[in-house]
Amino acid sequence: MLSIRNGASGATPGPGPAVTADAARTPEPALEPAPTPPPPGPAPGGHSVDDAILDSTARAVVDLGVDRITVAEVARRAGVSRPTVYRRWSGMEEVLAALLTREILRIADGRPAMARDRADLVDHVVDITWRLTDHTVLHTVLHQSPEVFRIYVLTRLGTSQRALIDVLTAHIARLQQQGEVRAGEPAQLATMVLLMAQSAMQSAGIVAPILDTHDLSDELAHALNGYLAP
Repeated sequence: MLSIRNGASGATPGPGPAVTADAARTPEPALEPAPTPPPPGPAPGGHSVDDAILDSTARAVVDLGVDRITVAEVARRAGVSRPTVYRRWSGMEEVLAALLTREILRIADGRPAMARDRADLVDHVVDITWRLTDHTVLHTVLHQSPEVFRIYVLTRLGTSQRALIDVLTAHIARLQQQGEVRAGEPAQLATMVLLMAQSAMQSAGIVAPILDTHDLSDELAHALNGYLAP
């Protein structure tokens, strides 16, 4: 594109009348409209430092495996210093926990805000279960370093698990009012639903010769529906 600062011709000027001041100030017509200024806010694709570190951790998990990741490697990939990482997390265990939490909540947030009925809720839970199972980072952690996954999932109730229980509790309480879900403390029912889904996710590889993904999905849906039915 030609700029209005370019001359109209590349010919060498010859002798002739001097150009007047008015002519010199006349701009060349623009060949294209000026670009629209970008909207206010972060630049497209802009990431926080936390996200940059977690993105780098995710790539390192896939490239190196959990056991070989170090804070130095994560910092190098993120283009930050090690103290920058340590100002946010005490070490790799906390970085990994933050990464798993972020990825789990991103998958859960991709579902509709509220289930229409019990069948819809069961579909949500089954779909999220297999999205988590197929997620590259979570799959790598689960299968290459199951002890890390067990620490995160089995030895404590993490941020993502509490968030999922809260979401399930809201779904269940609303569906109880509609007569779609049996009576009971919504948070307790939600916790059991989470435990059933976690068990299916963790054991999918073990039972694959008997229950492939399709069959296991059907059986999980049947179990959840039976548990929640009035």
